[in-house]
Amino acid sequence: MNRSGITLVVLAGALCLAGAAVEAQWLNYRAPGVPRTPDGAVNLAAPTPRTPDGKPDLGGTWLDRGGYFGNLAKDLKPDEIVMLPWAEAQVKENQINLHKNDPMVGCLPPGVPRVNLGGSANMPHPFKIVQTPSLVVLLYETSTNQTFRQVFLDGRSFPTDPQPTWLGYSIGRWDGDTLTVETTGFNGRAWIDTGSGHPQTDAARVIERFTRRDFGHMDIEITIDDAKAYAKPWRAKVPVNLLADSDLIETFCENEKDIRRMERTGAAPR
Repeated sequence: MNRSGITLVVLAGALCLAGAAVEAQWLNYRAPGVPRTPDGAVNLAAPTPRTPDGKPDLGGTWLDRGGYFGNLAKDLKPDEIVMLPWAEAQVKENQINLHKNDPMVGCLPPGVPRVNLGGSANMPHPFKIVQTPSLVVLLYETSTNQTFRQVFLDGRSFPTDPQPTWLGYSIGRWDGDTLTVETTGFNGRAWIDTGSGHPQTDAARVIERFTRRDFGHMDIEITIDDAKAYAKPWRAKVPVNLLADSDLIETFCENEKDIRRMERTGAAPR
C-alpha cells in the first residue's frame, strides 16, 4: 500500500475531512494483463495498450504528481496567461485571505480541469478512466466527494440550453492516437486550480487532449478558453502516471464536523 490514513484539507482555517486517500486498495492484488519485468514490477515503459478497434486504451487509475493542483499555470511564462483585471485581483485576494472562498472548502466539486489535477503527496487525487467505443467515463476520488464525468463519443452535439453545472458537458473525438475532449456549460463557480485560485466563468470552454505515451505515462494537454476572465486562451500540459494494481476508494467531506465526531462514527482510524 503506497499511501494510507486520513487526508485533511485545511484552507482558510476551515477543516474539510476527506475520506481516507489510500492507493492500492486491494492488498496483494496483481491486475491481470499488466506487463511486468522479470522481478514482477509493473513495466511502465511497455507499449501503449490498444482496444479491439485499434484505439489507444486509456483505461486505468491515474495520478498527477507534478503539483499542477496548486497552480496549473506554474510552467507558463507571464505573457502566456493574461488575466483580465478582475480575475487578476481575485487571484491576489485568494492569496491574502488564505483561500477562504475556495468552493472546495464548502465540500463543493473541484470543477474542470481541477478535478484531473492530482493534489500533493499528502493529498493525492487519483482518477480512473473507463473506456468504451461510444463513451468514456472518468471516475474521481477528490478531497471533497467522489464524482464522475461522461465523455460522449457517439456524435451528439452540446445541449442547446444546458443547465449550468460544476463539471460541464463533455464531448470527445479521436484525433489519431489522442482523445480530444471539449467541455462547456459550466456554472462559473469553480476554480481552475488550488494554490492560485485561477477563476472560471460560465463562458469557459475547456479542451483536454489525452495522449497515452506508453503503458504507464499519459499527457493531458489543457486549453482554457474563457474570454470573461482571460485576454486569450492559455495552455498547460499535465503529465499523469498510472497507478498500477490500484483503485479508487470512497471519499466524503464534512467540513462542519470535527475529527472526534467522525472517529466516533467510524470515519477515521482509532
